[in-house]
Amino acid sequence: MKKILIIDDDVAVTNYLMVFLMQTEQFEPTVINDSRQVEELIGREGFSAVLLDMDMPHVNGLDILKTMRAKGKHMPVIVLTGVGDVDLAVKSMKLGAFDYLTKPVDDEHLLEVIGAALEHHQLHHTIKELPTELKREDLTYKAAFEHIPTQDPAMIHLLHQAEKVAASDLGIFILGERGTGKEMLARAIHNASPARKGAFVAVDASGQDPEKFPGAFFGQARIWSGEREEHPGFLEEAENGTIYLCEIEHLTKPMQVRLKRVLQTGEYYRENSTQIRKSNVRFIVSSSLDLTQEEYREIFSHDLLYHLMVNSLSIPPLRERIGDLPPLAEHFRKKGREKIDKRISGFSADYLALLAKYEFPDNIQELRNIIEGSMVNADGELVTIEALPPYIRRKIASQEKHPRAAFRPVSLAEVQRDHARRMLAHFGGDRERAVAEMGIAPAELDHLLGSEESPAS
Repeated sequence: MKKILIIDDDVAVTNYLMVFLMQTEQFEPTVINDSRQVEELIGREGFSAVLLDMDMPHVNGLDILKTMRAKGKHMPVIVLTGVGDVDLAVKSMKLGAFDYLTKPVDDEHLLEVIGAALEHHQLHHTIKELPTELKREDLTYKAAFEHIPTQDPAMIHLLHQAEKVAASDLGIFILGERGTGKEMLARAIHNASPARKGAFVAVDASGQDPEKFPGAFFGQARIWSGEREEHPGFLEEAENGTIYLCEIEHLTKPMQVRLKRVLQTGEYYRENSTQIRKSNVRFIVSSSLDLTQEEYREIFSHDLLYHLMVNSLSIPPLRERIGDLPPLAEHFRKKGREKIDKRISGFSADYLALLAKYEFPDNIQELRNIIEGSMVNADGELVTIEALPPYIRRKIASQEKHPRAAFRPVSLAEVQRDHARRMLAHFGGDRERAVAEMGIAPAELDHLLGSEESPAS
């Protein structure tokens, strides 16, 4: 049985939760009513999950979360709040809480959240244990990822992460600049998931009429010539499959509220209908914006955001993996033959070398357009520099007047050390926040930084 720690100063609440969890015969609950005892008990016992009250005398819930993260305790924490305080929920999520629930807690929903938290925790540890030297051929579902050409180590690691998260039915958040291939990765995840027998439905939130989108997404009921007509939406089209919702920052506030309900309960209703429907759909969402930033708080609910970000994958831009240029160019050459009636056998070395100097603001989508345009302009079987679109040559010439830092081969340890330094600087030297965000123990941060940046003894 899984050991669950319940921390709440309200004896009535802890008694109820203890009895309820014991009756499921799945969990072994332990109760703490005095928050001052938490640190000692957590250090001594191994718990699978924690149910944590926020408003307590002596030590409050946020301070307990900070202590847990500082001590490297990363078991999932489900926050219990007396009121729906969004700011408090966001703060707890930033400190690593898995979810938050408002009292009184619905029994069935509580079990669902605990189950999801335990599943996500196991998945997270599986991903962290992945070997550093991963190979594309080690993927279990090779066919699912065959349309993502890459030889970049970071991208190959990302594909392995994607395959791991695909195995569950939890939602996935994909972050990446426009044109990096977010939909391509979403399709690959679907094809590697238990939902692959169902449909994959891609919906772009940025291209929707805000007034009509709820009906298109959830479906709608209409009275037409005295007859009631039911029109299913994208959600029903994706039943037992996957719905990919991109550019989610364009969702209206009412749509955000309704989407959160679907994620939490699986329930929704069509427009102009009061009939509650149940949905069995795997959600994958994406954005080209870092919606965790405070500047986006007004347009996107942080309350919903932290429900969506249970599993998050970040696709690096093409300029950070320029070694992928040759396989991607070859991939688009082969695809281009279907549209361009010319015999093109490949690219000259100087063509690829010059193209590698380009910054690719629109990433892989732009590369595809450049390759296809070059194939059209090519005079022979080999694509040469002369076939590059003129605007690309002008851009490269402009960049060379203000060159970026030259590439310098470095070890993985140096990359990790630099990332740790940047994270620490981002949080103004606050080590607790840095380790919480990175998901590592303080000792691991010290190891990454090296002795010169370890705390003074």
